[in-house]
Amino acid sequence: MPDMSASAHLAMSHLVTLAELDEDKVTPGVLGFIVFAVMALAVWGLMKSMSRHMNRVDFAESGPRAAEPGNAGQPAAGTAGRKQS
Repeated sequence: MPDMSASAHLAMSHLVTLAELDEDKVTPGVLGFIVFAVMALAVWGLMKSMSRHMNRVDFAESGPRAAEPGNAGQPAAGTAGRKQS
């Protein structure tokens, strides 16, 4: 079985280089966090508004044909004799 200490040492050396702070590296910082937080709040507000508007929608049909489930797919009584153009 191969010795695992060499691969463990290699992995640790890569982790050490990732932990070093590079002053030339660009990071999002506080401004990036603020922009992300504002966008998240905007999406949350839009979702809440959409939910409120969707709860106000009445999906039931209104009118005389709404109470007659047997007439589905047939024209209304007033348009039966009319010619479609």
